[in-house]
Amino acid sequence: MFGPTFTILAITVLAMLSAGGIAWALLFSRVQSENLTEKRVGALIDRERVSSEKRIQAEQSQRRRGIQDAIRDFEAKQQAKLKQNASPPLALRLSQAGLKWTKKSFFIFSMLCGLGFVVLSLFIKAKLFIAAGAFIIGAFGFPRWFLAFRRKRRIKQFVDELPNAVDVIVRGIKSGLPLGDCLRIIANESREPVRSEFRQIVEAQHMGVPLGEACQKLFERMPVQEANFFGIVIMIQQKAGGNLSETLGNLSRVLRDRKKMRAKIAAVSMEAKASAGIIGSLPVIVSLLVYVTSPNYISVLFTTTSGNMIVASGLLYMFIGIMVMKKMINFDF
Repeated sequence: MFGPTFTILAITVLAMLSAGGIAWALLFSRVQSENLTEKRVGALIDRERVSSEKRIQAEQSQRRRGIQDAIRDFEAKQQAKLKQNASPPLALRLSQAGLKWTKKSFFIFSMLCGLGFVVLSLFIKAKLFIAAGAFIIGAFGFPRWFLAFRRKRRIKQFVDELPNAVDVIVRGIKSGLPLGDCLRIIANESREPVRSEFRQIVEAQHMGVPLGEACQKLFERMPVQEANFFGIVIMIQQKAGGNLSETLGNLSRVLRDRKKMRAKIAAVSMEAKASAGIIGSLPVIVSLLVYVTSPNYISVLFTTTSGNMIVASGLLYMFIGIMVMKKMINFDF
């Protein structure tokens, strides 16, 4: 019925199917095991990736909590320091002004100033009540003004020099120096008063004080936000880690931007300050000119009781006006 060719073809096909079935029967277990292995390896990789992501998230969360706790503790300490800096004791003010005086030396200086003002008032033949007022001004007003002037000038010099010191730390850390060596470089080669303040940080480290606490005390000696920022950065880096050079670089840019903003505010408010100075000096200048040209006309203000009351009232109103203008043109930054 079928020819020999068909028979040979059918036998060949059957032989191929039989060989394929035998091969499948022999290799099925191996293929299945390889598929299971691939699935298990893929599952392990997925599980490891998920666990790695969870571990990274847990580390980031722990670091974030550490930073938050550190900032919370630091804020609590800062509140206490701010209350202290609101009315610092005399010894701290002398230190902030860069004066190596004791309280006794300051009181002696105050008494000498009071006596000097009395001698000056007696030299111009002033009355006794004027001499008494001169003693009060010399003993209690001038020394405190001098101390406040020295303190304000030193703090301004510190704020101007601190960004340069931070840049030195950033360059030192990027070049491979440890933070302690960078602080020692500033303590030896920077300008005053940054040099003396960082020298106290280095000396505190030598005494065993942790670096974070030593930098936090900088704000006690220099009550400005720039010193506060520096202490916060160092404290957080010591507790939570991180890229210190990048953080300090950002801090340096912030400090320089604050300095530019302060200069811009001073330039904008200079016109108002000049107007306030002119308005405040006009009564004094006019009184002196009238006294020079017509002394008998203006002497009534100083020789009669009603005149003295008028002068006192005028001085009081002038003082109130000057304080109002000062409040309007001064900006806290």
